[in-house]
Amino acid sequence: MWGARKLSSSGSLFLNVLRFRYLGTQSGCPRFTTSAVYSKNQLSWTLQIKPWVFHEYRIMWSKSYRMTFACLNTMKSYRYPWARPYSTSRTTVDSSEVKTFLALAHRWWDEQGVYAPLHSMNDLRVPFIRDNLLKTVANHQPGKPLSGMKILDVGCGGGLLTEPLGRLGASVIGIDPVDANIKTAQRHKSFDPVLDKRIEYRACSLEEIVEESTETFDAVIASEVVEHVIDLETFIQCCCQVLKPGGSLFITTINKTQLSYVLGIVFSEQIAGIVPKGTHTWEKFVSPEKLESIMESNGLSVQTVVGMLYNPFSGHWHWSENTSLNYAAHAVKQEHPVPAETETEELRAQASTNSSVHEELKK
Repeated sequence: MWGARKLSSSGSLFLNVLRFRYLGTQSGCPRFTTSAVYSKNQLSWTLQIKPWVFHEYRIMWSKSYRMTFACLNTMKSYRYPWARPYSTSRTTVDSSEVKTFLALAHRWWDEQGVYAPLHSMNDLRVPFIRDNLLKTVANHQPGKPLSGMKILDVGCGGGLLTEPLGRLGASVIGIDPVDANIKTAQRHKSFDPVLDKRIEYRACSLEEIVEESTETFDAVIASEVVEHVIDLETFIQCCCQVLKPGGSLFITTINKTQLSYVLGIVFSEQIAGIVPKGTHTWEKFVSPEKLESIMESNGLSVQTVVGMLYNPFSGHWHWSENTSLNYAAHAVKQEHPVPAETETEELRAQASTNSSVHEELKK
């Protein structure tokens, strides 16, 4: 049996001849397949017909269950945005962001250069991290309040925040996907023998160390990082995985508002030149509400969200109730819940012990 139909593609009409081939019967039901024949450079179409039962009036009901299309040879390089290939190796690193920071790797420790706002931000973020961590510690050593704590600094750059935390006594691992950043950080810490022992740097992404570092750290810090990742949910999930139960996650980032676009990108990058052009992408900015929602869904209890404001004229930061620009967040990983059965058994054991004590007292 033969049939013909026309198919339109990019405004052109192609005559396509469909050939139906009878394959015999199976359990009283005839089976058919169809195939389409085209020239080499034209659209390829494969249609398969699923067998169905003939009705008494010999009308065959059929249903197409598979149809695949192959693009024209001239369009092989094009990929539809909704048809991206799935990859099992998920990454949060944006290669374009890596290139941006690679060009600036040698400028991290220039306190008057492009990273001057980050140097100044330490006046807020270091005490913010220290004070919240000390709430979980009964006693601490004077001069080394974070002694005994293990901290992961994600996206550490040249070590601007890593080093102050090391000076507070913490054992810190700083990771960054830009190898040149890590080399700058290692070179700078080598001038201080104390820091050289407390700080370790690795050129890698967060997801690369998740398996080996599950529930390892007392605190994870992602300061001015989440606005540069390509998969925020995966990033937060990885942060939660490497945290110990009861550990803290600290994030500083930029809110996604019209004001943050005007001041954070137009003014800071294009007019005043406070940060290099192309450093930020407004679409990657995240609101406190969205960030809280992602953290809560990953077993993190949000403790604090507070605004931060930068004065470009004085070069200083200060805290604010307004979170429409920059803000800091602190969340704590919830303790593992006690299974109901285990809890019941413990209560029974305790009740049995109490009854034995009462019997002994009666005697």
